[in-house]
Amino acid sequence: MTIRRLFVANRGEIAVRIIRAAKSLGIETVQAYSEADRDMLAVKLADEAVCVGRPAARHSYLDAAGLVAAARKAGCDAVHPGYGFLSENAEFADMVESFGMVFVGPKADTIRRMGDKAAAREAAIAAGVPVVPGSKGRVADVEAALAAAEAIGYPVMIKAAAGGGGRGIRIAETPEELRRLAPQAQSEAQAAFGDGGLYLERVIGNARHIEVQILGDGTRAIHCFERECSLQRRRQKVWEEAPAACLDEATRAQLCASAVALAESVGYRGAGTLEYLYDEPTGAFYFIEMNTRIQVEHPVTEMITGIDLVAAMIRIAGGEPLPVTQDQVTRTGHAIEVRINAEDPAAGFLPCPGTVEQLSVPTDPSVRFDGMIYEGYTVPPFYDSLLGKLIVHGATRGEAIDRMAAALEGFTLTGLKTTVPLHKALAADPDVRAGKAHTRFLEGWLAGNPAFNPQKAAQ
Repeated sequence: MTIRRLFVANRGEIAVRIIRAAKSLGIETVQAYSEADRDMLAVKLADEAVCVGRPAARHSYLDAAGLVAAARKAGCDAVHPGYGFLSENAEFADMVESFGMVFVGPKADTIRRMGDKAAAREAAIAAGVPVVPGSKGRVADVEAALAAAEAIGYPVMIKAAAGGGGRGIRIAETPEELRRLAPQAQSEAQAAFGDGGLYLERVIGNARHIEVQILGDGTRAIHCFERECSLQRRRQKVWEEAPAACLDEATRAQLCASAVALAESVGYRGAGTLEYLYDEPTGAFYFIEMNTRIQVEHPVTEMITGIDLVAAMIRIAGGEPLPVTQDQVTRTGHAIEVRINAEDPAAGFLPCPGTVEQLSVPTDPSVRFDGMIYEGYTVPPFYDSLLGKLIVHGATRGEAIDRMAAALEGFTLTGLKTTVPLHKALAADPDVRAGKAHTRFLEGWLAGNPAFNPQKAAQ
């Protein structure tokens, strides 16, 4: 292990998670924080903390040069980008390593290749991994998009080539819609990622969203099985679980093997996730993109495998080989994670920053809370609304859902509105319990539920 002092170039719950993993390895931590985040939990837990700018992310967590300068001044030999912000920014990774520090993640060239969703499709095809029918690379303009859509067949999904998180995505049912929606997607992608490039994919109706967690050392890769993330609102994941109950063992083996093959073909280093759509009626799966970073939902994989993924990616970045071989990766039981956001689900998911008055988390050993909050903490209004994640483990999926329902009842957070009522309702829903959810399920469910649809409640 060559890493002695780690700079955490992120905030919130992932910063807390990174600090705790680093401490378990005996590594000192330096936490970056904006002027709005000087009281956040990660600042209190780190060995040292450094203010890197004003509240707006572009002046702090998105200021690559400022972050690198702060890391160098603090005497750090490595930088962990977490997720979001600059975590999939190849220029940032290059800048970190150009100053002799280690970027805890893949090499910049890998980020460029796999972070561009259109290029990642081509890499998957070259590795023999099935992909959703779509355009060959980026579409140059609307006319090129119309020609590609004609060949693919409608409906098509317009997707941002850079970034993720559901931004820069639209569905076009007709050529007229494609003409109207493509410029919107391009503008959103440009604003969110500084890259307005687009590509097209055929829409797979009522698909399941499955993703495979991998670890690589630059030469070899292993998988840590898969997760299902089909419960989504506006293409943002809400509820995640592992393993995917909809898969049989033969399909699971093929899916995970394809992820390893693709990771090894690009010389992947660190923790990454390959995302797929699974067409349950046909049993076919299709690669859609790779996230070249740690994922928000990584704890469910940790719960079923016992592997500390954040510690593993730090160890790999520090020069160690893969911590386990493929035959040593086993899974036990079922895990579920729900995202606790500072939003009011009864008011159209209106953001609700405020001060945490009371916080109590169940002490059951099958329950885990990865959070950024404490009593008296004031949630700033400048960033993502995620406060933390509640994760449970059970012997079976049914037991895990029961434990999630109990954990949500025992979870107390007062002083601001949160998404806890939504998760309580989902845990009680018979279709969710029966495993019938798909990527379009939640939005229809919300639209028809008076408790979460103000217009429906007023009727």
